[in-house]
Amino acid sequence: MGKASRDKRDIYYRKAKEEGWRARSAFKLLQIDEEFNIFDGVKRVVDLCAAPGSWSQVLSRQLYLPAKLSPDSRDNDLPLIVAIDLQPMAPIEGVIQVQGDITNARTAEVVIRHFDGCKADLVVCDGAPDVTGLHDMDEFVQSQLILAGLTIVTHVLKEGGKFISKIFRGKDTSLLYSQLKLFFPVVTFAKPKSSRNSSIEAFAVCENYSPPEGFNPKDLHRLLEKVGSPWGGDDLDCSSEWLEGPNKVYIPFLACGDLGGYDSDRSYPLPKVADGTYQSLDPVQPPIAPPYKRALELKKASNQGGIRDLE
Repeated sequence: MGKASRDKRDIYYRKAKEEGWRARSAFKLLQIDEEFNIFDGVKRVVDLCAAPGSWSQVLSRQLYLPAKLSPDSRDNDLPLIVAIDLQPMAPIEGVIQVQGDITNARTAEVVIRHFDGCKADLVVCDGAPDVTGLHDMDEFVQSQLILAGLTIVTHVLKEGGKFISKIFRGKDTSLLYSQLKLFFPVVTFAKPKSSRNSSIEAFAVCENYSPPEGFNPKDLHRLLEKVGSPWGGDDLDCSSEWLEGPNKVYIPFLACGDLGGYDSDRSYPLPKVADGTYQSLDPVQPPIAPPYKRALELKKASNQGGIRDLE
């Protein structure tokens, strides 16, 4: 598939390049903010699974740059943005990069050091596993990624703070919702207009962080397992089936973004120019250390008969 046909297929892919976003996912965070005002009063924010950096770009443009350009801004009072990923990413103004693993609580210590011992007002996470297409498997792995993010949240988020995370909707969605409700009184699953209807993705918008009284982060997994058991004890099946039927959990679900705006599943015609041609734009920021780089090197070497040299 050529560049122009890909541009034509997906309006948000095209608009992202036109507006200088590294990925179309930037619009998802912008549309969540339109609905929930998640940036209101935010001075410290953590972006988990940040690469290639489109959500960090949104945070920079919405929080850091307006504060920096304000006539009465002071360097020691600018918003702090910390982006975490296992992969490196190209720099973004106002964003501190940490190469780390969000499944490791020590990563939280690095973040807090950057915040001078203070805690974050907002944590966002647009991370996802490499999807298999087996929805049950993808949903399970994604839920584990969210709970890894929650491990960081319990260490770095201040009480009253917000947590936004990508989810995959499926049969155990009610279990994940009930687990998040342990820590956030208000949890809404949102579907931005820029997220394709054909995708099982949505976003958990968790507000007013309020950990249980006497909560110790070391007890996190024990608490989460108890939610998965109808008896709250030894039956750690972690299945949400008991949350259905008479015990059904109703999850607030909200579409956000301009519902009369662009349709992410529709193909739009390319804009016409004077000479009748369309100039496709290059990606804003190609990956600087893609996981598939080694595979490309091996393929190139095998085509040139030099695979032994690489080995």
